[in-house]
Amino acid sequence: MANHKSSKKRIIRNANRAMINGARMGRIRTFVKKVEIAIAARDAESARVALRQAQPELQRGVSRGILHKNTVSRKISRLSARVKALSV
Repeated sequence: MANHKSSKKRIIRNANRAMINGARMGRIRTFVKKVEIAIAARDAESARVALRQAQPELQRGVSRGILHKNTVSRKISRLSARVKALSV
């Protein structure tokens, strides 16, 4: 257990940030899951719409410091390729 006042404050702040970041990650996962469900259903139009909605959420995760930019870039690239393959 922390002894310094600043350490105790840091523990509280870290717990609060973990809750906020967890909620943000959950939101991002939900948007990505919507794209994957549409891909699994072979519905090209709804997959395209879902991907268009998921992209800014993923980018917001980068700007908030939850996800690494290369991770998001890779995810968007792979999802885009899968959505594009549906329309062919």
